Amino acid sequence: MMISTCVLSLILMTSAQAEHSKNEANAFLVPTFHCIGIYFSPAQGSAERRVLVKYRKAGQEHWNEGFPLLYHPVNTPECKADYRGSIVNLTPATTYDIALTLEGADVRTECRGATWSENFPVASTVKVSDRDTPLVVNRSGSPDAYVLFDGAGCTIDTANNAKHGIEVQGSYIILRGFTVRNVTEHAIRIFRGHHIVIEDCDISKWGSSDETGFGRNYQAGVFSNNKDIRSVTIQRCKIHHPSSDSNSWAEKNKTYHPEGPQCVVFFNSQGNHVIRYNEFFSDENHYYNDILGAGSNGSYRGFPGADSDIYCNYIADCWDDGIEVEGNGRNIRVWNNYIENTLMAIGNAAISVGPLYIWRNISGSSFSPPGSSWDMTHGNFLKMGYAGSADWMSGTQYIFNNTILQEGNKGCNGLGGGGRIIRHCTTRNNILHVRPENTRSIAVSSDHKGNDFDYDLVSAAFPPGHEKHGLKGMPRYVQGAGFDFETKKGMFQLAPSSMGIDAAEVIPNFCEPVNENHPDIGAHESGTPKMQFGVKAKFVPVSPAKQP
Repeated sequence: MMISTCVLSLILMTSAQAEHSKNEANAFLVPTFHCIGIYFSPAQGSAERRVLVKYRKAGQEHWNEGFPLLYHPVNTPECKADYRGSIVNLTPATTYDIALTLEGADVRTECRGATWSENFPVASTVKVSDRDTPLVVNRSGSPDAYVLFDGAGCTIDTANNAKHGIEVQGSYIILRGFTVRNVTEHAIRIFRGHHIVIEDCDISKWGSSDETGFGRNYQAGVFSNNKDIRSVTIQRCKIHHPSSDSNSWAEKNKTYHPEGPQCVVFFNSQGNHVIRYNEFFSDENHYYNDILGAGSNGSYRGFPGADSDIYCNYIADCWDDGIEVEGNGRNIRVWNNYIENTLMAIGNAAISVGPLYIWRNISGSSFSPPGSSWDMTHGNFLKMGYAGSADWMSGTQYIFNNTILQEGNKGCNGLGGGGRIIRHCTTRNNILHVRPENTRSIAVSSDHKGNDFDYDLVSAAFPPGHEKHGLKGMPRYVQGAGFDFETKKGMFQLAPSSMGIDAAEVIPNFCEPVNENHPDIGAHESGTPKMQFGVKAKFVPVSPAKQP
C-alpha cells in the first residue's frame, strides 16, 4: 500500500493560514471553527471510486467515520481538487488526524489539521467613542496579535451625511460592540483585508432610496466587492431595519425582481467566512431583497465563497431568499438556522462546483404578495434550478435532516416547487411537509440528473423511482412545538407516536445514533434541548465525535 503523510501546521484563526499545503497525493485542508474542508487528487481517482474518510482528535486511538468524498472534477481553477468534501461537527481549537483511503486502490493519505480557535489573541486595543463621521480602520495586526477596536458603548451615527459607518482596510482586526446607524450606503464596508472579526454589533438604518422610492440594490449592513477578501467572521450581531424598503415581486413601478437592502453582501470573495449566531430581521415596511447573498449566481464563484459556514442564525423578512448560497458551492455548509417570512428560505440555483451541505435547518412562513409577476404566493424551502443556464448545475449538494414547518399552512413548498430542475442532489431524513395545495414535496422534471432522494418524510409527490425508504404522510410534533421570537428558541421534535421517529438513515458525521437510539427524521432530535438561534446560541452537535 502506498502511504503518504500530509502534516499541516496548526491552522488556527490565531496563526498564519496555510495556503494549499499539499503532499505527493495532492491533499490539503481548509478549516473553520467547527468544520474542515478536504481536497484530494490521487492519481488513480475515478468516478467508480469514492474516497473513504476517517478522523480523530490527535492523540486518540478511536477513529470516527466521515462522509465519503465523490470524484467530481470540474474544469476550472475554482474546483481545487477532484475529490472535495467536509468533516463537520468538530470542536474549535482542536487538532485532528484525518485518513483518506481511495476505494479499490492501495492509496492512503494521512493529514493533520486544526480547527480555528474562538479566542483571538489581542495585542492592542483602540477604544472608540461616539462619533458622527466614519471610523476608518487602516491598521493591521498579525496572526498572534490582533488589533481590537472596542466599540462598547459607542454609537456611530452620521445623520446620513456619510456613505459608511466603518471602513475596513486592514487584516487581523476585531470590531466589537459598535452601534452603527444612519449612513447612506453600507454600515460596514470592507475595502480590503482578511481575518476580520465583526462581533456584538447592532446595525440599523443604512442605505438610501432611488427615484422609485425603494431601496438601492445590494446596500448592506456588511458589504464588500473585493474578490480578495477572506476569513471574515460575523458573529453575535443584530442587523435589522434598514432605512428603505425593497420592492416585492408584485410592485408595478419596479422591475419584477426585488431590489433593495440586504444584511450581508460579499461579491465573489475568496471565502472561508463564518456567519454565525446573528439575528437578521426587519419589519413589513423595510423588507430586504435577499438577506444573505450577492450576485454571480451562475458562475464558479458567487456567495458566500468557498469553505464558508452559515449557522445558528435567525433570518427573517425578505421578498426573495433568506440565504442565497449560489455559485460554486464548494465546501459551503449551512446548518441550524431558523428562516421565516421569506419567499425562498434558501436559494441554491445553481451549484457549479460543490459540495454544498445543508442540514438541520428549520423553515417557517413563506409568502409573496398576490399579483406578483410569477403569480407566486409562496416559495420553496430550497429554490433549486439554475441561473442563466442549466450548464452551471454541475456541483453536488447534500440535504440532510431539515424540517419544513407547516404551521397554519403558511410554510414553504418543498425542494424546487413543482417543476424546477434538480441535479446532483442527495436528500436524506428531511421533513418535506408542504401546503395542501402544493402537489409535490420534491419537484418533478425530465431534466433532473444524478439525484438520490430517499429516507425523507414527504406529504406530497416526488420523482418516480425515488424515496424507496421514504415515508408518505404528515408529521406530528410534541406539545408546545414551534418557534418563540422573543427567546429565539424552538421546539421541533416529533411526537413519540409520529411517523419519522427512529426512522432516519444513519449518515456518518451528520446524523448518527444518539444514546444508542436510531436517529429521527427532521432537524430536531428527540431528547435534545430546544434549538437556539441568534445572539444567545451556542452550537452543540447532536451526535459529537465518539470518544475512545
